[in-house]
Amino acid sequence: MSIKKVIAAAVVATVATGSMALGAEKPSVVLVHGAWANGSSWSKVIPLLQAHGLTVVAVHNPLSSFDADVAATRRVIEDQPGNVVLVGHSYGGAVITEAGNSDKVGALVYVAAFAPSAGQSINSIVGAAPQPPEWLKEVHADASGVLTWSAEGVAHYFAPDIPPDEAALLAATQAPLAAVAFDGKVIKAAFNEKPSWFVMSDNDQIIPPALQQVFVDAMKATAIHVPSSHVAMLSQPQAVADAILAAVDSVH
Repeated sequence: MSIKKVIAAAVVATVATGSMALGAEKPSVVLVHGAWANGSSWSKVIPLLQAHGLTVVAVHNPLSSFDADVAATRRVIEDQPGNVVLVGHSYGGAVITEAGNSDKVGALVYVAAFAPSAGQSINSIVGAAPQPPEWLKEVHADASGVLTWSAEGVAHYFAPDIPPDEAALLAATQAPLAAVAFDGKVIKAAFNEKPSWFVMSDNDQIIPPALQQVFVDAMKATAIHVPSSHVAMLSQPQAVADAILAAVDSVH
C-alpha cells in the first residue's frame, strides 16, 4: 500500500472513531425547580450525577409567569451541545411538559411533580378537587399577587422529613411566585412523545400520591416510589439521581 493510501486510511479511521465517540456522548441533564425555589434545590442531586461524568445545569426560572418559565427553560435546553434529559420538580413538571417538546429532549423525569395534559393548568387540576388543599392556608398572597409560604407551613406540609434547620432555610430563602404562573396552560404535552420517569413521593402532602398516580397512568411513565415528602430531591437524593440516571441510559 502506498504512503498516500496509508495516510488516507488513517484519516478515515480517525474521522470514524471521532464520530463514534461523539455519538456515544452522554446527554446533558437540565434540572427545573418548582415554585418558591431556585436551582439550588437540586444541590444534593447534582454531585451524584456529576460523579457519573454528566454535564448538569440547574435552571433558575423567574417564576413571574408560566410562559416566562418555559422560555427560560428552553434557553437552557437549546444551549446544550447535545441531547438533554429534562427533569422537573413540582410546578417544574408543568414547565418541562411544555418545554420538553424541543427536539433536543430525549427523556423526561418528573419528581413529585404536576404533569398537566394539553389545555390544563395547575390551577385547573387543583381546582377540580372537592375542596382546597389543607396546606393552602399557609400560603400568603401580597397586594401584587405574589405568593409565599409561612415557615410553619414549609416545616409541616412542604418538607417535614428534612432537618428543621434545613426546612427553616428553605422558608427563609424561598423565591416569591407570581400567582398567575399557576394559570398557565400546557399547549402540547411532551410526555405523549417522550419516554418519561416519575419519582412518586409516597408521603407527599402537596401533590397527593393518588394524584401523582393519575399523572403516571396518563403518561405511561416508569414509576419509582420513595418514602418522601414533597421534596424528594432533598430527603431522598440518591433515589432521585438513580431515576435520572435510568433516563440518561435510555437516551442515545
